[in-house]
Amino acid sequence: MNNYSPKLLWLNNSGLGCLLNLLLLAILLVSVGLGWVVNGFLILLGVILIAPVIGLWVLRWWVKRNLAEDQCPVCRYEFTGFNGVETRCPNCGETLQVENGKFQRVTPPGTIDVEVVDVSVKQLDDPD
Repeated sequence: MNNYSPKLLWLNNSGLGCLLNLLLLAILLVSVGLGWVVNGFLILLGVILIAPVIGLWVLRWWVKRNLAEDQCPVCRYEFTGFNGVETRCPNCGETLQVENGKFQRVTPPGTIDVEVVDVSVKQLDDPD
């Protein structure tokens, strides 16, 4: 192997040569009067790098604002859902609507909700 290889070849293999070529191309375009091409490329590069960060921040804000955690009104199982979305309880399967951060039962019109009360029965001896 040739230990006395030129340093220029080493410079190109490091990736710095490509960067220098891009810099020389940018200087050439600016000197010819096509600086707007360089500016447009730099703006595009900035948008490509910054847009995902801003998009992720907006997505986190939206999820934090619309995510509701509450208990199912039927079985008291606690889970999460999005505001304004109809969902089913993973425990009992009841259809629920999320409104203002609380789960509401979705019932057809005319349905009356009743609560069952357990009444203990006591047998009386008949005097007959």
